[in-house]
Amino acid sequence: MAFADLLEKIGGMGRFQVLQVALLVTPVLLVASHNLLQNFSAAIPDHHCRIRLTGNATNPGHANRTTQKPGTEEEDFLWIYIPRDVAGKPEKCRRFVTPRWHLFNSSADDSHNVTQMDTEPCYDGWIYDNSVFVNTIIMEWDLVCNLRTRRQMAQSIYMGGVLVGALLFGSLADRFGRKPVLSWSYLQMGVAGLCTAFSPNLTAYCVFRFLVGMSYSGIILNCMSLVLEWVPTKVRTIAGTVVGYSATTGQIILPGLAYALPDWRWLQFAVSVPFLAFFVYSWWFAESARWLILSNRLEQAVKVLKRVAQINRKMEEGEKLSTEVLKSSMQKELSLSRSSYTAVSLVRTPTVRRISCCISSVWFATSFAYYGLVMDLQNFGFSIYLIQVAFGCIDIPAKLCAAIGMSYIGRRTTQASSVIMAGLAILANIFVPQDLYTLRTTLAVLGKGCLASSFNCLYLYTGELYPTVIRQTGMGLGSTLARVGGIVAPMVKMTGEYFPYLPPLIYGTAPILSGIAAFFLPETRNRPLSDTVEEVESGQMPEQHLPTKDHEQVLLQKVGQEMPQEPGLC
Repeated sequence: MAFADLLEKIGGMGRFQVLQVALLVTPVLLVASHNLLQNFSAAIPDHHCRIRLTGNATNPGHANRTTQKPGTEEEDFLWIYIPRDVAGKPEKCRRFVTPRWHLFNSSADDSHNVTQMDTEPCYDGWIYDNSVFVNTIIMEWDLVCNLRTRRQMAQSIYMGGVLVGALLFGSLADRFGRKPVLSWSYLQMGVAGLCTAFSPNLTAYCVFRFLVGMSYSGIILNCMSLVLEWVPTKVRTIAGTVVGYSATTGQIILPGLAYALPDWRWLQFAVSVPFLAFFVYSWWFAESARWLILSNRLEQAVKVLKRVAQINRKMEEGEKLSTEVLKSSMQKELSLSRSSYTAVSLVRTPTVRRISCCISSVWFATSFAYYGLVMDLQNFGFSIYLIQVAFGCIDIPAKLCAAIGMSYIGRRTTQASSVIMAGLAILANIFVPQDLYTLRTTLAVLGKGCLASSFNCLYLYTGELYPTVIRQTGMGLGSTLARVGGIVAPMVKMTGEYFPYLPPLIYGTAPILSGIAAFFLPETRNRPLSDTVEEVESGQMPEQHLPTKDHEQVLLQKVGQEMPQEPGLC
């Protein structure tokens, strides 16, 4: 009897499973909000230098208005103190050394005829337009002009926390269990998120955001593990899809919260405090029985399974459970867990080495382009709230198309075409004029949808490519490269200050190159999973004569039980 059969005997997808999945996916809604929160908490409003009033200023009240309207007297007075940029708007980072009264009621061309000697930096600070955002970290700590790269740095630090959390909490979960690590991650997310909301300066903000990023990884990794390890094989795909679409729903909810709470501190507070409640109820969760068995904690596993049987009203089946029954159910898994393999096994043999190089490049490029795209919402010319909603909604059909493509076309073709189309959409935007907002936004949304499809393919495809004995290690390599891509993406964005077309060129080229590399991967559609490295190298397939339906059942069982997955980095 396999472990999946054991789950069926104690209730299958019973009341316990439904309740546990519901309680696990609820926090995912807000976890997704944390991932993209800086689009709103670090939004850049229109701004110009604070005007230094002199004895010649006749209308100081007008000069200090935060928001000017074109053609009004307030704007006429503004041009006396602030030069115009090439677009005819107030210069953001410089002001006149002395008021230019001859520019009052003059044309924009007259204001352009000034030299660098006529202007100076904003020594007295800035005036911000608070008509859209009441307060952001940009406004509060003046992260503009020569400090504008600090915004990208803060996002890179957050992604660094995501990487460290994946490495740390992944190993801790294997050692101490999924449940305690998940509970700690909820607590850390709540406390660090609240501390972020009360940060007195940028340094404290970055430190607490790093801790939030760490807890993000702990929540996602262990949430997916507990979901997949407690549901029957036949509903495992549905359960994983529910978690994935919860993250998508979180992306759609975020702009609504940001619109209702335009002050970044209140927004940060609102998406953090619920995790304290999640921490409290997380102690009800049942530890993964499969992990307990593989860790040789058979008595604890029996207690947990009997509790589940009782909740599912299968008390008779629960009473039949014993340590001997568990050992027989997990015999194969126990033998594989005693095998000795390390990260070196990913590059030791030719075929596995080719798989590792190609699939890792796809992981990196997908995450790299994804964060380069979704963290730049203010450059599309539309409301940032509507853009975020569109970026969230596109995931729904995108993930569905990916699932259909993988089932009927194949994993390799679907994976490669997703990233190549994403790269082409990003590159196409380079040639679209800035004033064609609708076309630019459409291409960006298309590119984001293709990247969401790529993520959807990656989790399943990577698990199918690697044999059972190194599947976890292979998934860890890909997930690590994805997080490195998330760290590098904001840094590449900084180069746009000097070469405006360089970031989209890099963001678009990387997915296309990784898509080409994906064509060198083997196809895994309708093929059983390999258990050993030798089977991958020789091309030998176990259970070769299974019909297609049984192929899918074996595939779902092995991938779901042996590979903790995530619903995407979004």
